[in-house]
Amino acid sequence: MEKAIQLKVRKDLDPRQQLTVIKLKGSLISKGYTEIIHILDQDEEFHINTFETGAEKKNEAQQYIAAFINAENLQDAVSLQ
Repeated sequence: MEKAIQLKVRKDLDPRQQLTVIKLKGSLISKGYTEIIHILDQDEEFHINTFETGAEKKNEAQQYIAAFINAENLQDAVSLQ
């Protein structure tokens, strides 16, 4: 069974943050957590990025995302939902 993971991403990112968020999404795909990431508008300030991952990989993916956000200082730009 697959489980959805959602990321809340601020729309008004600076160029470094934009590149780093793209890097995060690319690494989620290259590490095999997902094949596609869906992007929807939440409101004027945020996008919601959603992807499906296997139930056995959900915790690992969430830990990876949290560590990436901390390592790249993206706490104000991206959050797990």
